[in-house]
Amino acid sequence: MTPTLPRTVRAVDTAQLLDLAQEAAMHGFSQRLPVDWLQEHLAAEAAHYLFPTLIQRLRHRPEVPLQWRCQQLLTVRTGEQIWGLLDVLPETFDKLPETLDTASKKDIVSRIERAVTQREWVERMAADPDPEEMPLN
Repeated sequence: MTPTLPRTVRAVDTAQLLDLAQEAAMHGFSQRLPVDWLQEHLAAEAAHYLFPTLIQRLRHRPEVPLQWRCQQLLTVRTGEQIWGLLDVLPETFDKLPETLDTASKKDIVSRIERAVTQREWVERMAADPDPEEMPLN
């Protein structure tokens, strides 16, 4: 039986997010940012957010476990929030504590919808690498 996709948002700190990215890499999940990129660019003391949006099952790769594809809102060292994707095991997501109220969750989902993607942010940083000139969200 396929687990039910939760309609919630979970907050994680940078260390937890790095652990989730490492787990995704270990399982060969396709939607993840490299752990070394995250270590280099994430704000160390920031909160990051995961919002499950679909159930991912790779029928052509039955050895890969079912995962939840999460939209993620990441806070980078410039203070900006950027959008990415991360595949997470359902049981791993379920272990993350529920710490946000309904209004906060709605606000985070709204910010995810407006955030620039990780790729757009990297391209912009490459074009103008001076973070002092970057606008903060």
